[in-house]
Amino acid sequence: MTSQPSSLKGQWALILGASSGFGAASALALARAGCNVAGVHLDRKATLPKVQALIAEIEALGVKALFFNVNASSQDKRAEVFDALRGAGVERVKVLLHSLAFGSLLPFFPVPGGAEEEAKFMGRDRMEMTLDVMAHSLVYWTQELLDAGLLGEGGRIFSMTSSGGARVMPSYGAVSAAKAALESHTRQMAMELAPRGITVNALRAGVTDTPALRMIPGNARILDMARERNPAGRLTTPEDVAGALVALSGPGTDWITGNVIGVDGGEDIVG
Repeated sequence: MTSQPSSLKGQWALILGASSGFGAASALALARAGCNVAGVHLDRKATLPKVQALIAEIEALGVKALFFNVNASSQDKRAEVFDALRGAGVERVKVLLHSLAFGSLLPFFPVPGGAEEEAKFMGRDRMEMTLDVMAHSLVYWTQELLDAGLLGEGGRIFSMTSSGGARVMPSYGAVSAAKAALESHTRQMAMELAPRGITVNALRAGVTDTPALRMIPGNARILDMARERNPAGRLTTPEDVAGALVALSGPGTDWITGNVIGVDGGEDIVG
């Protein structure tokens, strides 16, 4: 196994959406690199044992783990997290990962002649919730990290996007819009934070079998098509993305900012 970048040892990472998928894999990869992990997640009682197992695995690597089961889009809950971080002696966050995947999967318009269930369609509240959680919250968390003095020179910010931001699928409109907005926010933040020495990049994962993807209608077909399309003949894994994140958090990456970086084994270049 190759050695991990030493610059992460003893630092702190804040992961939004830390309990599963890309967030959980990144938490473990960062912990293996010697980075302490603060995780924000929203889980019900049934899935909390998996979160506790993740925390135990992180701590077994000799680093600290602070996890918060709160709504990441709530301003009050963000304030509670920051208070807890300062109370735990956290002085600086080296890595911020935005991996929140909670949105509404509904068509924009009623399906003509559809059944009663198919008559449901996207309303203002669901649209605004999806954009707020999956895109705008990246800006708000970063604003408050800066205001709290927890983010500074050498900081690395990552957002998780997908090719869905430029494609259409049934009932995927609001999430697709959120991904497009997230990429736009990433570019704007990169420009504004460059003078502070903070980089901001979006990681565009290939199709990955995560709990979030399994919520998308027709997910089995999406997975099958990705396996056939990917030049490597397999799906992207959360660990693929986590490895890229750790590498991009290491030395020599301070000039990489404002990008949408594909972590997909070449999947997106295949027509």
